[in-house]
Amino acid sequence: MYLSKVEIDINNRKKMRDLKHLGCYHGWIEDSFPNEREKTKDKRARKLWRIDKVDQKYFLLILSEKKPDYEKLEKYGLKNSATSKDYDQFLDSLEEGTRARFRIKLNTVKSHSDRNKYKKRGRILPVALDELNSFFLEKALKNGFAVKDDEFSITKRDEEFFMHGDENDKKKSEQTILSATYEGILKITDLEKFKQGLVNGIGKKKAYGCGFLTIIPIK
Repeated sequence: MYLSKVEIDINNRKKMRDLKHLGCYHGWIEDSFPNEREKTKDKRARKLWRIDKVDQKYFLLILSEKKPDYEKLEKYGLKNSATSKDYDQFLDSLEEGTRARFRIKLNTVKSHSDRNKYKKRGRILPVALDELNSFFLEKALKNGFAVKDDEFSITKRDEEFFMHGDENDKKKSEQTILSATYEGILKITDLEKFKQGLVNGIGKKKAYGCGFLTIIPIK
């Protein structure tokens, strides 16, 4: 697997106009893997991604099975700013008990059970503000890591949107994604579960920039 990064050309107004909603970013990422465009939707490899701000710069991060096409990846990025690193090597270096700084953007919704026994799933509702921390800690427990109450915080909350349906679809609709970005220090408690969380993502709306956990081990 590969962890790739490109600096977004935020000063180019034309490029920024093209990236008007999360679906545009999703399309940009899929276009950066042209060999997979020929496959059906079900056979395309999943990519995890997120936009990170560092100082006054914005970067698109992508975790993927194959390396992206740098020319395509730099379509909305700065020329020669695309890079990739071997992620499998990084995964192999992890150990149970390792502490690391982390960042993750989660889609903050939960499924609530419905009393109607004929329905297979409950309603999807936003997580209440006073439950955002416990929501994250539950995700941590299920994905093989622990976080102390005083060692993480919510650094950003977003309400973004994407367009559902094809550009020429008259039934195209705007759908909202609620999210919160969590940062802090974690400890790996179950190595295999943790690796699965890193590779497969955590929670919902992974195709739209949520669920991508990144870490920097503390030495």
